Amino acid sequence: MNMQETNLGSSSSSPPWKFGSQLQGWMLLILGSVSFILFAFAVGLSKLLPASGNPIIAAIQNDRYYCFLVPLTLPVLVVAVYFHWLSMKLFKHA
Repeated sequence: MNMQETNLGSSSSSPPWKFGSQLQGWMLLILGSVSFILFAFAVGLSKLLPASGNPIIAAIQNDRYYCFLVPLTLPVLVVAVYFHWLSMKLFKHA
């Protein structure tokens, strides 16, 4: 008996990783979009708004860490992507 014949009996039940995969995909898209919007607010938009009485928004407006974090992360990201590409090429041709 070959592998194809043994899998015929189990084809009626769906694999466990297929359950809710579309729902999980939508949840990941929503979570990523919300976190991007919040990060964009913290980095740029909060600096353009007038001062408010909310202490959390005031702390975000006065923060200078995230304004410099993104531009300074880009060169490191370029180097990391290059090393990843280089290591894959070396592994492929080894």
